[in-house]
Amino acid sequence: MVDSYKPRKGDKSTSSSQSETSALRRWGIRAIILALIVGLYQWANTINDRFYRLTPEELNETVQHSLRLASELNKNGDSGTNSTIIISTLIDQLVERHPEMSWSTDFKNKRDWVFNNAGGAMGSMYILHASITEYIIIFGSAVGTEGHSGRHTADDYFHILTGQQTAYEAGDLTREIYNPGDVHHMKRGVVKQYVAAPETWALEYARGWIPLMLPFGFADTLFSTLDLITLYHTVRITGKEMIKNLLIGKI
Repeated sequence: MVDSYKPRKGDKSTSSSQSETSALRRWGIRAIILALIVGLYQWANTINDRFYRLTPEELNETVQHSLRLASELNKNGDSGTNSTIIISTLIDQLVERHPEMSWSTDFKNKRDWVFNNAGGAMGSMYILHASITEYIIIFGSAVGTEGHSGRHTADDYFHILTGQQTAYEAGDLTREIYNPGDVHHMKRGVVKQYVAAPETWALEYARGWIPLMLPFGFADTLFSTLDLITLYHTVRITGKEMIKNLLIGKI
């Protein structure tokens, strides 16, 4: 009578088979998790518009009104710089038009300004409002910058306040030009190269799932500048604003 075969301890064929089965199981689990994440993201994109409080059209109307008011103040001999007058007037208008929202308004406090390195471009920003589905900031550069826009899961609207921004998509042979009062809409999923002239400042409004934009904003710091102090302050200010808004019911 022939004994049934029993693999000996350390049998290489059995060990290899078990290893292959384990690897297939791991990859199967990863594929399921990835499919769930993609499905969750697609579903989330069908509901995020119910959490928006702002619209690009209304913001541009506010920007236009603020530019006119700032121009009048300049004519009447206001001693501040043009950028300062415009930003101050704009913030006052936003607070007045949206008292239901939480705003940071002390833009003259340098401690709440932070540099941002992303896509090779460097600028500084002041966060006016940040929640899970919307953020609105003052962003720009006193010396100018250029870089990669990023391929985002949110729509990004640059309302130009001062200076000039130019951009183009791959394949375009002429540039897009945006001057004060213009809106540069960087659509979700679309990537551009952009340039900001010296002393270009914009009201930047993003709407979508904002946390998914953060890795792009942190990558240059982690792998290039290693400016961990700036990273700390960026996380501190952004986290503070998002948590504050969640506590008052703003997603």
